[in-house]
Amino acid sequence: MSQSISHGFNNSAWSNVVQWILVTSSIASALASDLLHLPSVTSGAWLSASLMLFGLLHGASIYGWRGSLFFIVVCLCVSNLMENVSILTGFPFGWYHYSAGLGPKIFLVPIMIGPAYFGVGYLSWTLARAILGDKDAALNGVRHFTVPVMASFIMVGWDLTMDPSMSTIQGNWLWHQGGSYFGVPLQNFLGWYLTVYVFFQLFALYARYFHHSKRSSATNQPTAFAAPLLAYIAILLSPLLHLLIGMQYELVKDPTGNAWQIHDIHVTAALFCMFTLVPIWLLAFFRSNE
Repeated sequence: MSQSISHGFNNSAWSNVVQWILVTSSIASALASDLLHLPSVTSGAWLSASLMLFGLLHGASIYGWRGSLFFIVVCLCVSNLMENVSILTGFPFGWYHYSAGLGPKIFLVPIMIGPAYFGVGYLSWTLARAILGDKDAALNGVRHFTVPVMASFIMVGWDLTMDPSMSTIQGNWLWHQGGSYFGVPLQNFLGWYLTVYVFFQLFALYARYFHHSKRSSATNQPTAFAAPLLAYIAILLSPLLHLLIGMQYELVKDPTGNAWQIHDIHVTAALFCMFTLVPIWLLAFFRSNE
């Protein structure tokens, strides 16, 4: 009885409407961030909250509320633990600290960082499922390993477009020893891959061994991928908009004193987005509509 109530709740008309409102909100936040030059804490909180709530609702329609809540809990716990450990020890991301610009913190990590991990993480997970042709939320066969591997690459791709701008240009977090990628160290991206792979793999094992046939029938429909694909456009917009709006040619220095051209940082992020993230998005779109 409770399962049938949950199933109806997850797939009710209001839930679908709210999901599309949150998709629109996430895209609007990306546009407003660049067009209105909103502060990082404002635009970041708006985007993170929109994607987090979307991920919870859409995830509930696929995995049920228990699965969706498991995903966010394991994501928030693993990411916050790894970030705090790295700030204290330098592993796995390297030596860095957050400035006060991103608002209140849980231990040494701003509260808004966790929702960003989950929101973008859920979209990356869903794109990976689409690319690998996964129509079964229980991740049959080898997909309980291949989906986390692919989702982790997609997630790190987002960080490659975002980290130099947020750190070297805006100073929201500072790398004590700088780094070769516009002030960001290579170790950061390896640490990102490890961190997101851990919580993706934990969730994959949950979906594999505990979800089974309890999945919603919505999982087998192509429309299950439509809203996440549209929401991911919010991730693609920001680096691309920098090519059209407010290009800056000033120099900015990282904490080690190395000078970087702001224009070069934005162009590199846009190029990576156009020729890596956009093809990934297109592949997920084509595969989900086969």
